[in-house]
Amino acid sequence: MKTVILDTNFLLIPAQFKVDIFEEIERIMTTKYKIKIIDKTIGELKNIIEKQSLKHKSAARIALQLVKKYKIPEIKTDLSANVDRLIIETVNKESFIVATQDKELKRHLKSKKIPLIILRKKQFLELIP
Repeated sequence: MKTVILDTNFLLIPAQFKVDIFEEIERIMTTKYKIKIIDKTIGELKNIIEKQSLKHKSAARIALQLVKKYKIPEIKTDLSANVDRLIIETVNKESFIVATQDKELKRHLKSKKIPLIILRKKQFLELIP
């Protein structure tokens, strides 16, 4: 079974682009999977709500609602690093797929041959093995 880790910016997609990421993940996955987030993701979303523009605040609120609605479990981490660094540390240990829109994170994960889920044409998700 694969674990799909949703990055913070990926959770903003439903509000920003009106794409149902959960339905799309179901469509593209060919193996059994479970969806998780890094424990610091909730903190990042709350930080967006506190400090970003109204558009981003709204997207972050919706993201938090989705995490709660779908009861997405958290991967507990001991480090006090940012979520991208924690994702990199986590995926080096097990078999994961990372769902992200972050350019630097995608580049780093591609170099380590970690599969990615990305948004294409602001309309649908694609799995990159």
